[in-house]
Amino acid sequence: MPRIALYPGSFDPVTNGHLDVVRHAVGLCDRLVVAIGVHPGKAPLFTVEERLSMLREVFEPVAKSGGCEFDCTTFDDLTVTAAKRANATILIRGLRDGTDLDYEMQIAGMNETMAPGVHTVFLPASPTVRPITATLVRQIASMGGDVSNFVPKQVAKRLKAKFGR
Repeated sequence: MPRIALYPGSFDPVTNGHLDVVRHAVGLCDRLVVAIGVHPGKAPLFTVEERLSMLREVFEPVAKSGGCEFDCTTFDDLTVTAAKRANATILIRGLRDGTDLDYEMQIAGMNETMAPGVHTVFLPASPTVRPITATLVRQIASMGGDVSNFVPKQVAKRLKAKFGR
């Protein structure tokens, strides 16, 4: 039975922190599905199509080099429902610090109660990417700052184009 993992998030934009999680995740599964959560009340910087394109561009080569199948999708319901749809038994979550752990432990407990066959695996962030958040990247880019240390090159170009700087 193949090990299928779902890595959910907003990925607005893809950061080096996300890339770090994917680099570790591909060693834990045979197939990785990265899923963009779409919430009608939120106004993301990048469209769903732009984010899906970034996911493929950035993560697919990493998965391939790790011998892992890769796919990406969207979802607008519960994460465990998306996991079941993808036949995933593993939910991948990245942790930057203790605050993330406290929050993610609550979610993992709720998810396991709703879907006992789907288990959360926490991947600690590498030290160099711990401070990176998509929110901070968007703020820095919107003010003309250099985000090249925080996002893959392809994403930095897209941010520059988005903000016209």
